[in-house]
Amino acid sequence: MNNSLLSFLISPELMPFHLCVMGLVMISIIETIGFYLGLHPLRFLRKIVPLPINSSIFQVKFSKILVLIFFLINFSFAGYFFQLAFFSYLESFVPIVYIIFPTLFVATFFTIFMIHCLDQVIRPQLENKKPNLVGRLATISSGCARPNHTAQANVRDEYGQLHLIHVRSEFGEIPKGALIILIRQKEQEYIAKKISESNHLFDYELFPHDNRTP
Repeated sequence: MNNSLLSFLISPELMPFHLCVMGLVMISIIETIGFYLGLHPLRFLRKIVPLPINSSIFQVKFSKILVLIFFLINFSFAGYFFQLAFFSYLESFVPIVYIIFPTLFVATFFTIFMIHCLDQVIRPQLENKKPNLVGRLATISSGCARPNHTAQANVRDEYGQLHLIHVRSEFGEIPKGALIILIRQKEQEYIAKKISESNHLFDYELFPHDNRTP
């Protein structure tokens, strides 16, 4: 029994798959210890991962280290399966060169299958996309807007969410309480123009409700 186990462990035909299992154990230990220490010890692997992992088919929402783990699991399992299948038929293991390509094919196929199944159940991270407020009406709520001085203004986005922004006037001075239109954005600030009171688009007869409140 001991001799059979020893011959199994040191068999050169099974050594690549033993190394995969040892690699899985080492990755698990290193990542677990690094997690509790607040470190990422395997981050350097991102620079030396094989080219296929950087291709579009592997663009998933989780770490590529997990892709490597899946591949090692599938490669070792497929290798053991092929070797044990030949052993049950021939009563001996076959040289690794005969099964390396089928093993790589099966491991790659199931790795792609597993990562895309997992990718379907992981919720995508919500992007904090800033709303486009250019062209919307706003009201100066604090200060006076000038070309060289900002004021605060209230504006609602397309979903009705109220935003407090900093605005500068394109020309002249815009007093507090004035209705403005945002004409362009410059970094974190907006350039605004004052809506003329003589503009009949905002007459009460056309719009009975007060449109001056954004």
